[in-house]
Amino acid sequence: MFGYTEQQIAQFGLTWGVTAFMVYMIFIILQLARESKAGRFGTFVLLLALGFGMVGFIAKGIVKWWMNG
Repeated sequence: MFGYTEQQIAQFGLTWGVTAFMVYMIFIILQLARESKAGRFGTFVLLLALGFGMVGFIAKGIVKWWMNG
């Protein structure tokens, strides 16, 4: 498709697509905190609890970058 292999398209989607989705999820979490009037500590707890799954994805990218050079 457009001169790209399936592997290149999948790699692009898994890096940039998932990253964009995670940024959108942070926006949703912040919107939830604002609507519930959670305050600073509540917002921190929401970001920590709901955003904790993103840490693994970010750590995986850092480890891959570090091991490749």
